[in-house]
Amino acid sequence: MANKRETLPQLQEMSKLPVPDPDTLDEDIQKYMAVCEEKLGLVPNVIRAKALRQESLRTFISKYNQLMLSDDSGLSRLEREMIAVVVSCYNHCVYCITSHSQAVRELSGDPVFGDILMTNYRELNLSDRHRAMLDFTWKMTSTPWLIGDGDRQSLYDAGFSHEDVYDIIDTVAYFNYTNRMTHGLGMLPNVDYFGMDRLPDPRAEAKEAAE
Repeated sequence: MANKRETLPQLQEMSKLPVPDPDTLDEDIQKYMAVCEEKLGLVPNVIRAKALRQESLRTFISKYNQLMLSDDSGLSRLEREMIAVVVSCYNHCVYCITSHSQAVRELSGDPVFGDILMTNYRELNLSDRHRAMLDFTWKMTSTPWLIGDGDRQSLYDAGFSHEDVYDIIDTVAYFNYTNRMTHGLGMLPNVDYFGMDRLPDPRAEAKEAAE
């Protein structure tokens, strides 16, 4: 991906704070980065940037795994990623919009859905469940002090359990935190995310067929 980075100089700097050399990190962090490289084909810039404070990174990884990857939730992985995108959309967080909209494209198999979601979820043809979930997400992010019993009731009316409502709130709160960390650190996403799980270019296909 080095050539792509050379053509996108605005993405060369992953953080405005120093990013540690991976060889200087503790063994468990190095192993985690190796697993990322093996499974994802990259080490997310957020991992490299937060490695400046390794104990903070360990807490971040633990919470992310529990919140986003655990099967112990009534929310699907796609629903949790949808929440991440909508929170990040409101907060104009380039890193999290880019990385989590890629996850939405992958999990949904629908790149159009992922792109509209990161721009304006209200334009999507959503189920009542997802409309209620994302309306709550937007309100809790934009005006959290206005959240009341009626907002929680809207989630129950859409079929969410008490545990589901807790998980929605936890996910919204978590990504508001990560968005603010990302803004503060001046963190930018891996360039790889931009091209992943997208539709093939029909013009390229037509050109190839003509040749």
